[in-house]
Amino acid sequence: MLTGGLAAGATIALRAVAHHIEWLATGHMGGLVDAARGIPPWQRVLVGAVGGLLAGAALHWGMRWARRGPAGDKNLDYIDAARQGRVDLNDRTTLVRTLSSLFSVGTGASIGREGPMVQLAAWLAAKLAQHVPGLNEMERKALLVCGIAAGIGAVYHAPVAGVVFVLELALGFIAPSAVAPVLIASATGNALIFWFVDPLHAALYATSELPILPTSLGAALVAGLVFGATGWALLYLLERSRTLFHALAKTHVPRMALGGLLVGLVATAVPEVWGNGYSVVQRVLHGDLLWQALALILVAKVLATALSSGSGAIGGVFTPSLLVGATAGSLLAQLAVYLLPVAWVGDPRIMAVIGMAAVLAAVTHAPLMSIVMVLEMTGQFHLTLPTMLACGVAHAVSTGFGTRPLYGNPIEVQDQAGAGTETTENVKAPHRTQAAHPDRPQ
Repeated sequence: MLTGGLAAGATIALRAVAHHIEWLATGHMGGLVDAARGIPPWQRVLVGAVGGLLAGAALHWGMRWARRGPAGDKNLDYIDAARQGRVDLNDRTTLVRTLSSLFSVGTGASIGREGPMVQLAAWLAAKLAQHVPGLNEMERKALLVCGIAAGIGAVYHAPVAGVVFVLELALGFIAPSAVAPVLIASATGNALIFWFVDPLHAALYATSELPILPTSLGAALVAGLVFGATGWALLYLLERSRTLFHALAKTHVPRMALGGLLVGLVATAVPEVWGNGYSVVQRVLHGDLLWQALALILVAKVLATALSSGSGAIGGVFTPSLLVGATAGSLLAQLAVYLLPVAWVGDPRIMAVIGMAAVLAAVTHAPLMSIVMVLEMTGQFHLTLPTMLACGVAHAVSTGFGTRPLYGNPIEVQDQAGAGTETTENVKAPHRTQAAHPDRPQ
C-alpha cells in the first residue's frame, strides 16, 4: 500500500511540473495541442528546438555527473531491473532522465509523459526495498514490481492493466509470491489518484457505450491485419530514425535539438502532433474528426513520434501508439463506408477502440496487457471479443515480420541472464531505445 501511495504521489508531482514547464514555454496550461494552437507557427518551432536543446544538455551533462556518482549500473531501467530481480536503480541516472524528460514533454515532443512517472514510481519502490529492514530478497524484488504496477495503474487509470503489464512484460510469467502485493499496490495507487485527482472515477478515455454489431467480429478479424502492419511499420520507423539521428550527430545536445526543431516544423502544419496525443484520442472517441483530418494526423503523428523518439528524447511511444491505433481504426471504418453498407460498418468509434488495443499489441507484443488496458481506459468492456480477435491477428502479423517489441522479450532476457552468457547491454532489445517505455507507458 505504501508503494502504491508513492506511485500516486510521483504521478501527481510530475504532472504538475510538466504543466508548469508547458506554461513557461507557451503561456498555456490546458494541454499541449491547445497550447500549439494558441501560439504562432514560428514559436512552435522555437519552443521545440529550445526544449530539445535543454533536454539534450540535461542528459549530456547529467550523465557525466551520474558517472561520477556511486558505483552501479547507470543504464539499468526499471523493466530490466524487474527482469533481473535487481533493486539497485541508480539515483543520479533516475534524476537526470526525469529532468530531461520533463524538458521534452513540456515543450511539445511527440512522446508520452507517463513513462517518467512510472520510472519515478519504480525508483521510489526500489529505494523502499533497499531501506526497509527485515525484507528478504524475494520481498525486495516484489516491491519493485509493485512500484511499476502501481505507476501504470495510476497514470492510465487502469489498475488491472498495471498488474498484467508487470506479469506479461516485466516478469514474463506468473510469480506467485508477487501476485498479492502487486494487486494491492496497483489498487492503492489508482484509488489515491481517484480520490485526489478524479473523484468521479472516470475512465481515462471516457465515452458513451458503443453499440456492437454482428459484423464487428469479422471486421475486427480483417482489421487486425491492418493494425498489425501499422504496429510493425511504427517499430521499423522508430529504429530507422534512431539510426539516422546517431549518424547525423554523436552527442545528445545537437541530436535532441534537431529532433525538437523538426517536430516543431511538423507542428506548424499539424499542431495535434504535440504531446502524447491524449486530447486527440478524446476527439476521435467522440467522433469529432473526419477521415481527411484523421489521415493527416496519423501520418504527421507517426513522423513526429519517430523524430522525437529517434533523437533520444526521454519519454516513449506507448501512449502515442494509442493515438496511432485510434486514428487508424476510425479512418479505416470511415473509408469502409465507401465500399460496404453503413449498417455493416457501424460507428467508427468502435474500430477506434479496437485499433488502440491492436496497435499497442503489435508494438509491445503483449496482447493480454493491451486488451485489458484499452478496455479499462475506455470502459467499453462489451467490445472484449472483437478486441481479442484484432489483437490476436495484429500480434501474429507483427511477430511474423520478425520485429522486436518495445520492451524486448522477457522470457528471452531471463533465459540469457540465467545462462550467464550475455551482459545487460547485449540482452536489451534493439527496438527499445531510451524513449521506448510505457507513452515511455512511455
